[in-house]
Formats: sequence, C-alpha cells, structure tokens
Amino acid sequence: MDITQVLLAAQSPDANLRTVAEGNLTQFQEQNLPNFLLSLSVELSNDEKPPESRRLAGIILKNSLDAKDSAKKELLTQQWVSVDPSIKLKIKESLLVTLGSSVHDARHTSSQVIAKVASIEIPRREWQDLVAKLLGNMTSPGASAPLKQATLEALGYVCEEISPQDLEQDQVNAVLTAVVQGMNQTELSPEVRLAAVKALYNALDFAESNFANEMERNYIMKVVCETAVSKEVEIRQAAFECLVAIASTYYSHLDPYMQTIFNLTAHAVKGDEEPVALQAVEFWSAICDEEIALQDEYEGSEDGNSTVHFRFIEKALPSLVPMLLETLLKQEEDQDQDDNVWNISMSGGTCLGLISRTVDDAVVPLVMPFVEANITKPDWHCREAATFAFGSILEGPSVEKLAPLVQAGLDFLLNTMSDANSQVKDTTAWTLGRVFELLHSPAGASPIINNSNLPQIISVLLESSNDAPNVAEKVCGAIYFLAQGYEDAESMSSVLTPYLPNIIAALLSAADRADTTHFRLRASAYEALNEIVRVSHIPETSGIIGQLLQEIMRRLNLTFDLHILSSGDKEKQSDLQALLCGVLQVIIQKLSSTDAKSIISQTADQLMMLFLRVFACHNSTVHEEAMLAIGALAYATGPDFAKYMPNFFTYLEAGLQNYEEYQVCSISVGVVGDICRALEDKILPFCDCIMTLLLKDLSSSMLNRSVKPPIFSCFGDIALAIGENFEKYLPYAMPMLQGAAGLLGTLDQSDDDMVDYGNQLRRGIFEAYSGILQGIKGPKAQLMIPYATHLLQFTEAVFKDRSRDDSVTKAAVAVLGDLADTLGQSSKDLFKTHLFHVEFLRECQAQELDDEVRETAQWAQGMINQAVVVS
Repeated sequence: MDITQVLLAAQSPDANLRTVAEGNLTQFQEQNLPNFLLSLSVELSNDEKPPESRRLAGIILKNSLDAKDSAKKELLTQQWVSVDPSIKLKIKESLLVTLGSSVHDARHTSSQVIAKVASIEIPRREWQDLVAKLLGNMTSPGASAPLKQATLEALGYVCEEISPQDLEQDQVNAVLTAVVQGMNQTELSPEVRLAAVKALYNALDFAESNFANEMERNYIMKVVCETAVSKEVEIRQAAFECLVAIASTYYSHLDPYMQTIFNLTAHAVKGDEEPVALQAVEFWSAICDEEIALQDEYEGSEDGNSTVHFRFIEKALPSLVPMLLETLLKQEEDQDQDDNVWNISMSGGTCLGLISRTVDDAVVPLVMPFVEANITKPDWHCREAATFAFGSILEGPSVEKLAPLVQAGLDFLLNTMSDANSQVKDTTAWTLGRVFELLHSPAGASPIINNSNLPQIISVLLESSNDAPNVAEKVCGAIYFLAQGYEDAESMSSVLTPYLPNIIAALLSAADRADTTHFRLRASAYEALNEIVRVSHIPETSGIIGQLLQEIMRRLNLTFDLHILSSGDKEKQSDLQALLCGVLQVIIQKLSSTDAKSIISQTADQLMMLFLRVFACHNSTVHEEAMLAIGALAYATGPDFAKYMPNFFTYLEAGLQNYEEYQVCSISVGVVGDICRALEDKILPFCDCIMTLLLKDLSSSMLNRSVKPPIFSCFGDIALAIGENFEKYLPYAMPMLQGAAGLLGTLDQSDDDMVDYGNQLRRGIFEAYSGILQGIKGPKAQLMIPYATHLLQFTEAVFKDRSRDDSVTKAAVAVLGDLADTLGQSSKDLFKTHLFHVEFLRECQAQELDDEVRETAQWAQGMINQAVVVS
C-alpha cells in the first residue's frame, strides 16, 4: 500500500475516493497496527512528502495514542504497550527526527505525538532518555531555531501530560535550565522564546523544590519578569500567564517580588494590548483566590494570622482598586449582546468582586467615590461603570456597611432601569439581582425590601421584563432572587401574593418571546417561575398555582405538535420540554406537601400521560427532568402510583441501564427510591428486575462511580418497602456492600475528590444496611446475624477515620441503633466484643456536632442499652 496516496485520497473532495481510502486505512490499522503506526511516523518525518499527507498522518498517529473517553484511552494505551519494542523505538526515533523538519506543521504535530507517547511510557519507567535527547537538541552547537522551538514545545507538552513524580529532580533541573535559557533575551528567535515561556508554564508544577531554593527562585522570577516586558505581545502575554500560575502554585514564595510584579501589572493594565492586560488583571484575581482560600482555611482556628498569609491585596488596595476602576470604563459597544465576550472591563469588575470578598468592608470607601462621581454623568460608559462597580462589591462587606448604601441607592437603581442605554439597563438589572441575592433578608433587622418600596420594585421588574432579551434575562434573575429571599420565611411571602398573577403572566410572556435568539431568557424565566412557586404561601395561592399547573401542562402538550425538520428543531423541542417538566416537578412538590394535594391527585393521570409522551421523544436531558417530575408525582400520589407502573417501567429500566449518560442513570436510581416510598410492598412485582439492574450497575466498569453510592442507598429503600421479602436478595446485595466497604481502604486520601467520594460511598453503605435491618426486622431478623460482625468492623474503621463528614457520622450512628433494634438481645455479645461504640456514641453526644447527629446518637445509645442489658 502506498500510504501517501491513501492519506491524500482520504482528504479528497470525491466522496467515493474518500470512503475507499478511509476503509483501506482502517483495514491496515486493524490487520497490522505496529506497521500502520510505523508507516505514519515515517510519513510524518519525511520532508519530501506532501504537507497534506503528513498532517493527516500526524493526526491519525496522535488519535491512535489518546482519546477523551477513559475506556477508549485505556484500550489505546494497552495497544501501544503491546507493540514490539523494536518498532516502538523506530517510531520514537522518527518523531524525534521530525522535530528538525523544515515544515512547521510537521514539527508541531510531532511534538504533540512525542508527549502522547511519553504520557504512556514515562510513568512506566520507559523512554527514560527522552528528556536527555530533547535537551541535547537545545545544547547542540548547530541547532537551528526551528529545532529549538519544536523541542521546547515538546518539553512543554510532555510536562503537561505527565505528573511531577514521573521525573527525577536532576531531570527537572535540566528542563528548567533549558527552558529559562530559551526565554533569555540573548536568544534571537522570538518563536524559540515564546515556546520557552509556554514550556515554563507547563513545567511550573515540577519546580516545587526549585522554588523552595532562594537562588533558583530569584533567577526564575527575574527571567519571567524580564520576559513580561519583551517587545512581542504574545511573549508578554505568555509571561503574565506564568505569573498567574506562579501566584496560584507558589503564593508563599511571592513576597520579595510583589513590588516588581505590581509595577509590571499596573503598566500592562494601563497601556498594554488587551490580551496582556487581561492576564495582568488575572494575576490579582489569582492572588485573591489564594487569600480567600487561606481565610476560609484559617477561619476560627488559633493560627488565623499564619505567616503564609501575606495580605497582599490589603497592602496593595489603595493603588489596586483605582487601577481596576479605570478598566471598568473601557467597555466595548454592544458587549451586553454577547454572552461569551471577555474584555478588560469585565475582567476588572470580576477582580473587584474578588477583592471585596478578600478585604470585606475596606473596599467600600475606595469604590463609592467612583460610583458617586460617575453614576449621573451624560456618558453612558461612566454610568455603566459606576453601576458595575457597585454591583461588584456587594459580596464580602458586612450587611451593616452595605445596607445604608443600598437603601439610599435602591430608588436610583430602579429608576435607572429606564435609562436610554441598553448596557446601563443590563448592568443595573444584574446589580438589582445581586442586591436581592446577597442583602434581601425579610426576617432581618432592617430589611431592604419593605411594604413601601415593594410595589415600585415589582412594577419596575415587570415592566423591564419586556425589555431587550439580554436585559429581560437579568430581570428574570432579579425576580428569582427577590423570591428566594422568602424561602426561609415562607409565611412572609404573603406580601407577594397580590402580585403573583402579574408576575406569573410576565414570566410566561418572557418565556414565549419570539425575539429571543438565545435560550437563556426562556430558561431564566422558567427558573424564576419555579422559585415563585416554591415560596408562594399555598393557603392563599393554591388556586393560582393550580391554574399555572394547567397552563404548563397545556404548553407541554403543544411541544408534541412542533414541526421537527432538523436536529436544531429537535434540540429546541427537547430544551423546552425539559424546562416545562422542571416547572411541573416544582408545582407537584409544592402542592403535594400541603392541603392542596387534591389538585395533584385530580390531574395525576394527565400528568403521567404527558411524561410518558416526553419519554417517547428519546432525549437524555428531557429524560432527566421528566424522571425527576415522575419521582415527585410518585411521592404525591402514594400507593395510587401503582397503576402507572406497567407503562412507566420500560422507561425506568432504560434509565437504569443508561451508562453513557450517567446522570440519567443516577436520577433513575433516585426515582426507584421515590417509588419504593410511595408503593411500599406494591413494588414487589418489579423488584427482581430492579435488583438485577442495580447489581449489574454496581459491577459495571463503564458506569461513572458517582452513581454507585445512591445505588447502595436504594437497596435500603427497597428493603424498607418490601420488608422480609428482601431475604432472597441478601446473598447478592451483602457481598456487594462488603466489597465496597473493602474498596474504601484503597482510595487516595490525599485527593479531596476521592475523600468526598469515600464519604458518599460510606453513607450509601450505611443507608443500605439501615434500610435492610429495618426491613428484615421481625421473625427473620436472625438472617442478619452472619453480616453483623463485618458491619461492626466497618463501622469501627469509619469511626477511626477522621476524614468522615457529619452525614457519614450520623448514618454510622443510626446503623448501630438499627442493628441493636433489629437483632435485640442477639446483638448483646457483638456489642460487648466491639466496644468502640461506647467512645463513638459518647463523642457524638458530647461534641458540638449538629443536633441531628446528637439526637441520633442518643436514640442509638438507648437501643444498644436495651439490647445489652438482659431483662
């Protein structure tokens, strides 16, 4: 096979030629993978071959080594590992040769492929001479600028792909030396210097011990700061990107350099090109992130003034805030029309918001003079900047500091909603939303919203919901936060009742607007509607909410008649169905938790029919929302839900088997729990199938791990529903629980995500045991004795593990009480053998834990006392 001709034909405009060529490539790949990969690497390395064939050879080679999907990636890794070492050596030599190619695309692709091979081999302690060979290119006397540039690019990509522990310290030192030399001004080629700065960015995670060494750190920081004033814009931008990464990774080492960095960032923000200025602002945002994290970490601890917290933001405040306020005046025309725009004014406002969270009240006197000076100026840029500045500092400072300013300025903000400029209105609506989100507290000492200003607030918001789509979207957000303020004080939401019909009408109208080209206004309107329903005072509003239920059902019914002519039409239909199912779920939950439950029972048949029709449309996002709504309906209808099971069960089965869209699977598991609580033992005819699917889910390596803890909880729900009938599932469920308990010991405790997952898994296991123990309680309780010792050993291990959270503690304590309650005096010897429970329960009752943990511990102690004390 002439690989060149096949690669060219695979890019032919002639579809027939293309199809044949693609088939030939696939056949070659499947029949002789090692030679296929070798042929591609030879093609890529040959400067006499056409650029088009080389480009495709590189792409296929890269895609043969890596994939986004983790299962596919693992398969490709194993395929590479099993290739004959002599062929792998030839491929790697070809790739290294290609770094010296005269063609830029070939060099660039080769550096990427080298990194992909390195990501497989270096962690396996293979290709150990790669770094030395790359460094050899940098020190070779006759090395061309293109070779150096491609080599630095390869080094950067390698550092991006592998972990710091994969390289020895002397290798790291050599890489950093080569990279820093490449950044040096004596290097004449700008392409080489740019590649060097980008490589340093990727290598920073490897430089921990170098940053701990003052001399080495000084040298690295000197070169980065010098590079930040290079004459090339791209190089300056990349240098500031390095400073941002250093701020996040090496905050504790920054103190000696901060004056220099401040001068650099100030110069960049005031006068440099926007890509550089953006990174200069981003540096201060990164410092804020670090200091906010430090404050959160040390909050309430004795070493609150740890030496590692330099308070850089506080020290720079008098110069930093004015610099950022100036950026707010650099808006672009029509930036409010584009959700994806990111410019210096938005970056400056975001940084100002982070600063206000970092220094709290201290930011207010520095910002308010700017607000007052600009808020009434004729130039819209000034008015918008002043409003943006005010909105940006509402999170961080105390309510006492902000409340007087907001109370004084609220009237002004409401009047500004009729400003002549759309951007000013957009920012004002956003600011009103922030006021309601952060400062609106009806039960507080001096509420911002009261009976005298509420009519004007509602009037302005409803009027502005008819404004341009981007403004209307922010207004819907403001209505959402206005309503949310009443969530914890529901009876006080009576003040909204007179306005409810008009608010609902305005939100439905906003959701219906034909001029909305982006989906966000519709979503924002329905989210606000959901919040209005959640906080409504049902004794007064059940009739209004009942009418809304009919309207949303009517709208959902209309979606089935939409003309679907393209995938875009299908997506719009799905998005709308998902939103409407979301509203129905909220209405069902609201009405079913009150005396107005009869409204749901009267419409349940129609609702279920609509949800089943939605399922028939086959779309995962709609599946999620419809499934959640059905869970709410099951709770609302209780045992009557049994009549829907035969038609619904097919879709529930499909959801439980949906490994790819694991959120659908996870929600389906939750709905099984809802149905168990609703139907109790009426779920029994479906349990064999449900348990089989759940056990299969637990055994699957394809299913995202986050679904597995809820599956264990679901075992508990099923056992509670069917009681002693769960006996037949014990031989299958219990080994799964024991296996998962064993897995917990292997999780990486240094990884926060794994610690969280470990806690979810523990809670799921305990909830399963609690449900099974309560379900089996009675004549068949003795069935649980063989599993009791393992359960107590597991609970003791969890007790000794200080990474457990309160929810795990509560679930562990509850299971001890359930064990004693179910086994009675049969558990006496078990509790006398495993005495850890004495200390565990004492700790839970004495500590300043939440009330639920304490009450559960007291109950469990009573159960154990009854079991252990012989009558």
